[in-house]
Amino acid sequence: MKKIFPSKLIKKNFNANQFLKLRKFLSSQGIIIKKKSTFKFGFEKFKTLYLTGISSVLIILVAFIIPIFSEISPKVSKISKFNESNKKFKKVLEGQDLANKSKIDEGLDLSNILEDVFKFEDLPQDTVRLSASTIEQLFRDTNYSLNEVRKSKKVKPIRLSLLPNEIKQIENTKKRKNLFIQIILPLILEENNLIILDRKKLFSILNKNKNSKKEKNWLNRKFKQYGVLNKDIATLKVRMDIIPVSLAIAQAAKETGWGTSRFALEGNALFGQWTWSGDGIKPAGAESDTKHKVMKFKVLKASVRAYQRNLNTHSSYKNFRQMRAQLRDDSEKLDSLLLADQLDNYAETGKEYTKILKQIINQNSLKDFDDVKLMPLSVKYKNLI
Repeated sequence: MKKIFPSKLIKKNFNANQFLKLRKFLSSQGIIIKKKSTFKFGFEKFKTLYLTGISSVLIILVAFIIPIFSEISPKVSKISKFNESNKKFKKVLEGQDLANKSKIDEGLDLSNILEDVFKFEDLPQDTVRLSASTIEQLFRDTNYSLNEVRKSKKVKPIRLSLLPNEIKQIENTKKRKNLFIQIILPLILEENNLIILDRKKLFSILNKNKNSKKEKNWLNRKFKQYGVLNKDIATLKVRMDIIPVSLAIAQAAKETGWGTSRFALEGNALFGQWTWSGDGIKPAGAESDTKHKVMKFKVLKASVRAYQRNLNTHSSYKNFRQMRAQLRDDSEKLDSLLLADQLDNYAETGKEYTKILKQIINQNSLKDFDDVKLMPLSVKYKNLI
């Protein structure tokens, strides 16, 4: 039986009796007439408006919800990274080796790491060695004293090339120590400043989307200078960093007897670095078959630079660099007492050597010098250092 819905069957001259007869007739033929409901929600008329509104609501909800979920992953990753960093830091403190878990700071190309150190050999031969009394007077005339440095946190840029021979004749221990520190402090700070400037330039280059030819050439020089293999940026960042002033002073004091050793006075060797080739000083009392010598330098500054390059590149001090990098990642100060523990490979006495270094640092309050600044030689570098 069919059903029809006359919507506009009769508009004018509507006759109810005729309509009833028609409906009865059609019903007898199996056709039922029903009046189509005229009650509507206006959906057809406002269909586009409804769909647009619903779509807009859905888009707003999606735009609101997606950032919430996208933020979860970085936060979790950051927390995970932080926890992992703490675990690594703890392992380093406990003396565990992380080398197997990372390829960063692996390998060393020795061909160019001391090239800039050897350039000091080209200096004029007439370097004057000042007497201890002359140096002391120079320091008084320039108002350069360690007490003043501790107060002002500023160091006069007085760079001496040689230690005075008379330093070993100064009987007053405190006076001898102070003179030694006054001489080498500006040299250590100057070398640290050069590294700081290089480090700033490195991060500036890495933050650029495109680097100039000049910047690329600079990077290549630094890769060679730090013995980095395969131009590995991560390794360069780990190696290109300063040595805390207090630690450098302590090692120089230990290796030279506060400037009185033959190696320091004859070869400007402040840190007792060994060499198996080239010019050097053979240790007194060494056996005839001893092949190593103590490296000698033309000026004290060359010794400081070679020392920093040694700690920043040699595989024996990888744990030292790992801890330093971890302190950087954790936004902590470079603590010389913590870092000293990682230098047990520097001397044959191992852990006993690190204990002595920490004693020297503590007994002489050397950490007071870790945050001092070297006064610039010119206004040009005032804001850089």
